Amino acid sequence: MNIDLFIEQRKNKGFSQIDLAQDICTQATLSRFEKNGQVPSLKIVLALCERLELPISELFPKVEIQYSLEIEKLNKAEFYLITSEYQLAHELLETICIDDINDPLLHQRYYYLKAYLMIFKGEPMTEILLSFNEILNSIITDNTKIYHLLSYTGIGMAYQRDDNSLKAGVYFNKVLDQIYKYPIKNNEDTWRILNIVYQSGEYYSNIKEIEVGNALLEYVVEICSHNHITYYLARAFYQLALNAINLEKESIKILELLYDARTIAKINKNSILLNKIGVLENKYSNLQFSENNN
Repeated sequence: MNIDLFIEQRKNKGFSQIDLAQDICTQATLSRFEKNGQVPSLKIVLALCERLELPISELFPKVEIQYSLEIEKLNKAEFYLITSEYQLAHELLETICIDDINDPLLHQRYYYLKAYLMIFKGEPMTEILLSFNEILNSIITDNTKIYHLLSYTGIGMAYQRDDNSLKAGVYFNKVLDQIYKYPIKNNEDTWRILNIVYQSGEYYSNIKEIEVGNALLEYVVEICSHNHITYYLARAFYQLALNAINLEKESIKILELLYDARTIAKINKNSILLNKIGVLENKYSNLQFSENNN
């Protein structure tokens, strides 16, 4: 609460503390409010502000407006991250001055988004780790646990990007036994759990632990279906198709997964993934045609 503004308004109106407090509260109560920020009852504060012709909202507009604006920006940036619009997400984060925000949850959310974008932009591992350490150096609570899991996943992704599967595995293993137990409370939790599960599924698929990869990717499909979410669903079907190829499954099975991936990718307007799907569809459609004619 902006006590300085309150005192300034009192002085501008020519009130002493005794005059302002008359018939509302004691002068001692008002003094404690102005000196120590000790807030009396809301009824008293409202009466004091009314006498000063000062809307009570004026005592804390900047913090509330700033935080609501920053939360809106973080919401959009996280959505852009989910939909692979990395440049748009980066531009939004650049408009946020995180040092002006005192909320620890917003800090952790900001650094999770920043670090993930750094991975996709190919920035150095040391810089990525510094951002994740902003989260991992904090105490784990029920509200911050998800950001710790996202950090372990992100570090695993970064090491996998740099072809260090051994170190990547250390961090993916940290989340593997926890993701099935994590309680999903809201849409944001759903997005973040999907992120963790999908990235873990992709990692295990890439190191040829296909059974583990498939189990995780099928969990992605389950979460998406249960919550009516399409993001990550196309990528999950595409990775399942790649796994089916590695397992030398029949062409018809591979094509079914590719068709599912293409349908969802069209809904999400994911042109990059559609191009990848198209290449495999042509290959396995031709292969299926050959098999049917032999």
